[in-house]
Amino acid sequence: MKNYYSFKDIQGDLCRGEITCQKLVQGYLDNISKHSKLNAFVEVYKEESIKRAKEIDSKIIQKKSGKLAGLVIGIKDNICYKNHECSAASKILKGFKSPYSATVIKRVLAEDAIILGRLNCDEFAMGSSNENSIYGPTRNPINIDFVPGGSSGASASAVKANLCQIALGSDTGGSIRQPSAFCGTIGLKPTYGLVSRHGLIAYASSFDQIGPIAKSIYDIKLIMNIISGQDEFDSTCSAKDFASQKTLTRKKRKFAVLKEAIEFKGINPGIKNEFTKMVDSLRLEGHQISYISLPLLEYLVPCYYILTTAEASSNLSRYDGVKYGYQHNDGLISTTRSKGFGKEVKRRILLGTYVLSEGYYEDFYIKAQKIRRLVQKQTNKILSKHDYILLPTTPNLPFKIGDKNISPVQRYYEDVFTVHANLSGHPALSFPLGEVEGGFRASAQIIGNFFSEKDILNTTENVI
Repeated sequence: MKNYYSFKDIQGDLCRGEITCQKLVQGYLDNISKHSKLNAFVEVYKEESIKRAKEIDSKIIQKKSGKLAGLVIGIKDNICYKNHECSAASKILKGFKSPYSATVIKRVLAEDAIILGRLNCDEFAMGSSNENSIYGPTRNPINIDFVPGGSSGASASAVKANLCQIALGSDTGGSIRQPSAFCGTIGLKPTYGLVSRHGLIAYASSFDQIGPIAKSIYDIKLIMNIISGQDEFDSTCSAKDFASQKTLTRKKRKFAVLKEAIEFKGINPGIKNEFTKMVDSLRLEGHQISYISLPLLEYLVPCYYILTTAEASSNLSRYDGVKYGYQHNDGLISTTRSKGFGKEVKRRILLGTYVLSEGYYEDFYIKAQKIRRLVQKQTNKILSKHDYILLPTTPNLPFKIGDKNISPVQRYYEDVFTVHANLSGHPALSFPLGEVEGGFRASAQIIGNFFSEKDILNTTENVI
């Protein structure tokens, strides 16, 4: 099957009659079978997707099809789809079928997108390697011995391997952008509140955002037009939408480059080199480059994990085996939770309970909230004088699956450059740069003002 770079190319072939939705879906199904070792899809809706493709082909002929007719999508296994299983890659949700669809699912289906199946992820979106899953690890299509990143690792892996055209993931601390960097795709973490979280299984509610992973900027723009905007089921969702966003008219941009990021002690030399080359190229083209400091960088990861684990310990208390999902034979809630949750999830629940406990709440949780406010304040100050902030997406290239030499704390620090945008709530886009080693590429990250996604995408497409 043809590896389409952009959905625009698919639309062209559909209009010319060179392909049908049914043939397109069958091509992706064949690719999934061919690349089963990647372990990207945990469930494929084969018969359902073929039936839907036939219906949309008929709509196209009648000129009644929606804006996403022919777009084949994979969804992360923490986004609810009515009458379909949704487990967040956890034993504790084994057999659970969602009684409703997430708002993003309703919106893409209303525009005739085809949902191909659900994608593997780290359990409850907790991880940076996609190894913490009851379905086993997902592999990186560039080299199957390596991780694809996490927690939306399978979403990035599926797009890169051409198992679907676009994937929907969720980003709590970089879970869209980090796997996009590891797999060489484009990933957007929208402004907090731009996309409804209704139907997303929560990890840390004040951080989580649904966003797309794709191969082209065109595809990201197209789907953001559909999934963004106000939702009565999500009180944190903004009335603003992607379509109404304004963009900069002047040709030259003002970029702020974080000094602490490129001087980070553990950064891969190849990533630093490719990032520096991009910055130098922008300067030569006449764009303004300023090297600025964010002194709080060293506190971002501890702050992020204190706050997210605290929220997780609260959000995950609902999984007790009484109402739905897995229940241990003895019927005890404590046994059900001990057997139902994986090691990483239990670690984060315990850490979150600890930082919220009496005697530690003010020392940890309150201080972390103060740092979060300072991060947002400093970020807003930088963006009041510059159009965007530039920094690498990750400090390192993908690591091997099952690498025992990397401690949990070291893995947490793989998020050092991505948690910034989640703490402050700003939009951030990860995009690939040049190759560094073994087919793996460096990636850069661009952070903009609140609700500036359209401008970020246009700048990445036309300027960078």
